[in-house]
Order: sequence, then structure tokens, then C-alpha cells
Amino acid sequence: MSKLVSTLFIVAQSVIREFRTIALLLTLSYFVVRRIKQSRLVKLINRIPGPTSLPVLGNSIECNVDNQEVFNRIISSKRLFGHKKGLNRIWLGGTPYVFIHTAENAEPILNNSRTIHKSSDYRYIEPWLGNGLLTSAGHIWHQRRKILTPAFHFRILEDFVEVFQEQSEVLVRRLGEVGVGESVNVFPYVTLCTLDIVCETAMGRKINAQGDSNSEYVKAVYEIGSIIQKRQAKIYLQPDILFRLSSLYKKHQRCLNTLHSFSYKVINERKAELKARKNTEDETIEDPTEHVKKRPAFLDLLIEASERHNLTDENIREEVDTFMFEGHDTTSAAICWTLLLLGSNQEIQNKVYEEIVATSPKASSLKPFTTRSLNSMKYLEACIKEALRLYPSVPFIARKLSEDVPLPDYVLPRDTEVIIVVYNLHRDAKVFPRPELYDPGRFLSENAAGRNPYGYIPFSAGPRNCIGQKFAMLEEKVILANILRRFRVEAVDRREDLTLLGELILRPQDGIRVRLFPR
Repeated sequence: MSKLVSTLFIVAQSVIREFRTIALLLTLSYFVVRRIKQSRLVKLINRIPGPTSLPVLGNSIECNVDNQEVFNRIISSKRLFGHKKGLNRIWLGGTPYVFIHTAENAEPILNNSRTIHKSSDYRYIEPWLGNGLLTSAGHIWHQRRKILTPAFHFRILEDFVEVFQEQSEVLVRRLGEVGVGESVNVFPYVTLCTLDIVCETAMGRKINAQGDSNSEYVKAVYEIGSIIQKRQAKIYLQPDILFRLSSLYKKHQRCLNTLHSFSYKVINERKAELKARKNTEDETIEDPTEHVKKRPAFLDLLIEASERHNLTDENIREEVDTFMFEGHDTTSAAICWTLLLLGSNQEIQNKVYEEIVATSPKASSLKPFTTRSLNSMKYLEACIKEALRLYPSVPFIARKLSEDVPLPDYVLPRDTEVIIVVYNLHRDAKVFPRPELYDPGRFLSENAAGRNPYGYIPFSAGPRNCIGQKFAMLEEKVILANILRRFRVEAVDRREDLTLLGELILRPQDGIRVRLFPR
């Protein structure tokens, strides 16, 4: 018996030694392979021009600055390091970031169906948006994109014009309450208007943000946006474990609860309404007091698609919240920047007003615009596009590469974080001569022909371009046309005096101030 125990003990020791040897070999192999891959990544990245970096820390110290300074440093990096080849790099710890400033270097990334993964910086938005179209990748993204594309068909957009019109009329009334010729920051006014619009078109619900900016939902939208920006800007808030220890975490969770609860409540109510609609002979739900046809909402299309594609309530909520997030700040920024630029260029503004009157003869009677009249406002559209060139609502497009990407002069290795600096790309003098000049004529059809399509990307480009860009342009035209046919706009601030913040959107630190004079 003792011999058997002794034999088993010796065998066990031998097995343990073998296991340790195998474990040691596997561990060494892992680190050798990782070292080889890392050395290749370091070698390829360090060929790209950029500042000297410290061991371990990289350039983290230089990047730990205020929001406005981060934006300035990214923009100036082209002049300091990327002016010859149109790109430059930095290291944040062991992670390489490459900044792209030209169309030639942006195209191989944006026009590649395999480089659609968003940067890891988007993880701060995921608690709110989950696997919505903005943050998802792979199979989920492809499926959702296919489901959602029909929601932005022009026939559906025509139904939304009525919402744009109604809410922009509320905006104009509120702006009319400002004293004639008094300086007013239009950013908060316009943002509340676009929030009303996106909530009604996305969920079919009025939140009356313009009349009650203190509602819990409105406050939660603004507060969570501010928290996300702070996490992106402050290194010590980025690790989840440290963020959970901060005072912002409780506010963050409270906002999520408010936003998600509202979305789920509306989803359940809308499902009940659609079920009731199917149980009636009439395909529309009539308001018993006003007998007004119920407008379709983005949510309706998602609910109908959920039956064919097995979308859960959570999946629906993710897409509705994504539309809410992406659909109000970006459009409000585009509108406000356009007002500033038109207010600084009275001759151009006069041409826009003449076009509004010419394409909508009843402008003097303030009749609602039609889709046909809006589509004919080509010069107004050019003015908006030129404003988006100078001040793109989304100043950076961030991707994490899942494979090597060859550029004209370099190879970007897998796992590189790529930041396409749209603000600089739009100022390439080879594509746009005299790039700082506000010249809407650049976007008239006869002048835009032959231009590199990746030289102008306010809505991104390639397979992951913005699905709602037609929606945004139509909304912006309605709001601007309504403002401009009622008021002559005069800019208070000069462009060169504004401090820009490149956060979730590109906005001036202290807003945009104009003076309004009734026409």
C-alpha cells in the first residue's frame, strides 16, 4: 500500500513538473509573440512624424490639459509635425494615436468596410447608447444599418417636415421676444428647438423643451453629455474603477435611469398604439378631439422591424437613444455656425433671403415651407455646406484599426487609434483655395464637380457615413429659412475671437451671439 502511495506521489510530482514546464513555455511564447508584435507596431508608428515620447508614459503629460487646449494642440499638430505628409502621431501610454489631416490619408480608412470599428474612446457613450448604430460594429452594425436605412427614405422625411416647421415657428416666436437689436446667444435657443424636433420624430412624443427646459428628460440629456465630455478630457476619470469612486458616477447613473426609463415607457406606449391600429380597419390612429392623422415616428419603424429581425425592447431603445444623441446637438451646431457666418456676410445673407422669397412666393405671408420649395433652395444649402466645411459639427472621426492599413507613405498597424481631424482636412488649400474664406459658391454644382469626395466629410464617408444626413440637411434648411425670412441677422462675435471647444461637437466656449432685426 505504501509503495502504491509512493508511486502515485512520484507520478503526481512528475505531472506537476510537466505542467509547470508547459505553462512556463506558453507564458514565454505569449510574451515573445507580444514583444515581436509590439516591436513591429512601435517601429511602424515611430516612422510617422511626431513629438518625442517618454518611456511608458508616451506623450500623456502633454495631453493632460483643458478641453480647449486639447483641441488647439490637435489642430496645431498638423503645422508642427504633419504638414509634409498630412499625418502625425503621439503615444498615450503604450497606445499609438495617429492624426490624419488630408483626404489622401483618410480615404483608405473611411472607404474600407473592414475598418469600421469605432475608437475605444466611444466606450464612455456605451452605457447610454449600448450597441446602437453609433457604437456597434461587425454583425450587429451591419444588421442595424440594413434595418434603419429605409427609415430615412425621402417619402418618410416629407412627413417630418411638418414637425420641423412647427418647432421652428416656436423658435422664431421665442427669438422674437428678444429686444430688437439686442445681443442674444442663439445656441441654447436653437439646441432646445432641435431637441424638440428629434424627440418628436424619433419617438412621436412632444417634450416641449423650448417651453420647459427644466424637464427631467431635457436636464438628463444635457447632464450626461457634460459627464461624457469630462470623462474624455480627464485621464483620472477614464478608468471605470476611478470613475465609480467619483461624485460624477451617481449623477451619471441617475441620468441613465431617467433617459432609459423615458425611452422604455414610450416604447411600451407606442407598441400598444400600433397594436390598436392593427385592430382597426383604418390604418391611422385618429385623435378623438382634433381628428389629426398620427405622424409616423422613427420608433414606429423600429417596432415594425423588430418582428422581422427579432429586435428586443433594449435593441429598440439603443437605436432611439442613439438618434436622440446624434440628432440634436449636431444640427443645432450647424445652424448656429451658419447664422454666425451669414451674420458676418450681409451680401451672402441677402442672396439667401432673395432665394427664400423667390422659391417660396408666399414667404411674406409666412406660409409653411413645402418639401419642393426646400429642395429648390440650392444657395441656402450651399451656405450650410460651407459652414460645415469651416466648422464641422463633428470635428474628429475616431477609429480603432482591426487590421493593417497601407497609406501613400506609411503603414498603420493593427490596434492603432486613428483620429481623422475633419477640421484640418476641410482646410486643405489644395482642395479649397483660400480655405478660411466663407464662400458658399464652392458648393454650387458647377464648382463642386470633380472634387475629391473625401476632401469634404462633415457626415463622415464610406460605409459608415451618417445615415441621417438628409434628415439633418432638411431640418437645418427649414429652421434657417424660417429665421431668415423673419429676421435680418447681424453677428456680434468675430470668428477670430471665438474660443473653440472640440468636444462631442464643435462649439464656441461662450456660444454665438447675434443681433436680430425684423424684416
